[in-house]
Amino acid sequence: MTDLGHVRSLGRIVAAARELWPYYLGITLAAVVVAGTSLLTPFIISAATDEVVAQAQGHGRGLQTLVWLAVGVLAAELCNSVFTNVGGYLGDCMAVRLRSILSSRYFAKMLSLPQRYFDSQLTGTVINRLQRSITETTQFLQMFSNGFFPMVITLVATLVITASYSWVISLLLVIIYPVFAWLTALTSKRWLKLEQEKNHQLDIAGGRFAEAIGQIRVVKSFVQELRELRGFNDRYVTTTQLTSTQSRWWHTMDVARRAALNVVFFGIYLIIFLDTAQGRYSIGVMVLLIQLVGMAKQPVQSMSFYVDASQRAIAGSRSYFEAMEETPEPHTSITMDDALSFARDERRGEVALRDEASRPWPVVPGAPMIALDHVDFGYGDDEDVLHGITFDVAEGEHIALVGESGGGKTTLVNLLLGLYRPRGGTIAIQGTDIMTTPTTALRQETGVVFQDAALFSGTIRENIAYGRPDATDEQIEAVARRANVHQFVDKLADGYDTEIGERGIKLSGGQRQRIAVARAMLKDAPILVLDEATSALDSRSERLVQAGLRDLMNERTSVIIAHRLSTISSVDRIITLRDGRVDEIGSPAELATSGGIYAELLALQASASKADRKRLKEFEIRG
Repeated sequence: MTDLGHVRSLGRIVAAARELWPYYLGITLAAVVVAGTSLLTPFIISAATDEVVAQAQGHGRGLQTLVWLAVGVLAAELCNSVFTNVGGYLGDCMAVRLRSILSSRYFAKMLSLPQRYFDSQLTGTVINRLQRSITETTQFLQMFSNGFFPMVITLVATLVITASYSWVISLLLVIIYPVFAWLTALTSKRWLKLEQEKNHQLDIAGGRFAEAIGQIRVVKSFVQELRELRGFNDRYVTTTQLTSTQSRWWHTMDVARRAALNVVFFGIYLIIFLDTAQGRYSIGVMVLLIQLVGMAKQPVQSMSFYVDASQRAIAGSRSYFEAMEETPEPHTSITMDDALSFARDERRGEVALRDEASRPWPVVPGAPMIALDHVDFGYGDDEDVLHGITFDVAEGEHIALVGESGGGKTTLVNLLLGLYRPRGGTIAIQGTDIMTTPTTALRQETGVVFQDAALFSGTIRENIAYGRPDATDEQIEAVARRANVHQFVDKLADGYDTEIGERGIKLSGGQRQRIAVARAMLKDAPILVLDEATSALDSRSERLVQAGLRDLMNERTSVIIAHRLSTISSVDRIITLRDGRVDEIGSPAELATSGGIYAELLALQASASKADRKRLKEFEIRG
């Protein structure tokens, strides 16, 4: 991205928060007052200086004049202090509102992206980008709004006033800025490249940190604490080395910038001193010019700080906008308008999402509940893992997907949920192609229990009601009883209000899985997908939950991925997958004698030999 492109990205951020114009206007007006009072003070001091000289020579206007001039300085300084802080207050409020808007838009974007985006991203990296990019950008804009506007107004006024006394001094002051900008441009290109490399290292370190903390039990059980720490520190060592190179380059160039400024200001002060000595200026005018030059000098000296902060913001905004430019999944139900409405604390986005989710699925009379027609699929640029998958599932029918690891069973489930788009062929629900309808409506039709129970921090009640936040306590308890959750919840001190920790870490694997089953029961969708839903349960819990699942599956179209005979023996049909292709389709009785995958699975489960048990495990790894 070019330097112009980086600057444009800052403009895009400001444009994204154009609704904050009242803050911008208030900050600008405060800046005008601050600049005016800042400029008024040198004139009062100049007048006081001439009055002091006059009184020392015996022809002044009296001490009362000096008192009123001192009062004038006090009034100007007090007014300056008040409006400086008014502008600072507005800048602080604007910055936090801007952070809210940018963060909401980023989160909305992440929620709208297809699953394939997250397949290639570390969760910690996604989070670190939010924290780093938006923090650096909003901090710069806050500093910019609080200090830059008063500085520019003061500078312009200073140049105009100085020109009325000496065009030569004003011209020298004007020359300073293009010289400084040119030297800064020489610095920036290399500085930005190093900053981007640093951000890359920090994002990787942040991603790994989140990943290791999220799986701390694995890290500890394999005694890999030092390895994780070493890898984490290596990223920061690289960052330190890059910072050393970057800082050395920046400060070397800053010496050149400041040296150029020192030469120019030497010429300005020399002119003022010589002209005053030759009687062209009074002592008061000399004091005025020195103060005005000092006011013009301050922005130049501050420019390094502004440029440094802006470069960080520009580099940070680059990764932010790279993420924001990602293509959302087709027919996504969440938009940037939703993010803005939530950032304003409005409910329009919430209503829109609820209306989208409640919209009835378009039904073609007589069509099967699920129909796959020559579906091909592969991840990213890899080869296809599914080839010409074709089968139908009637309304209310129960089917099981059986196959070895990598056979494509879970991939099929992901396609049914619209998490990925097929490369070829079509997937239809009740006769409607799922690629032509909003994903929210599609997923509202499907209840799913994954092999890995994915819970959220919060209470047991909140996790069960995740798909139906408006569910009553009675409804929650009813499904909890059916899924064998109520039995252990009733023994907890806080009951359904028990906090379960991140991803349900305070619960056992079986308890987490039963809550996930209850969550799917409460959603009450017409299509049910069970992806090894009972694999984490002990035999007793499995029997209890299976009873609830049979009740839930009654008159519902169900797709089951499982290997235990107790789970798949009662389905209407079994579809076996081999190497990403449909191998056999038939009832459990038909496939039991066909010699295919299901028949092999039956034989392996009936066998007690060590070799057969090892072979059985190949089936029990989710495909």
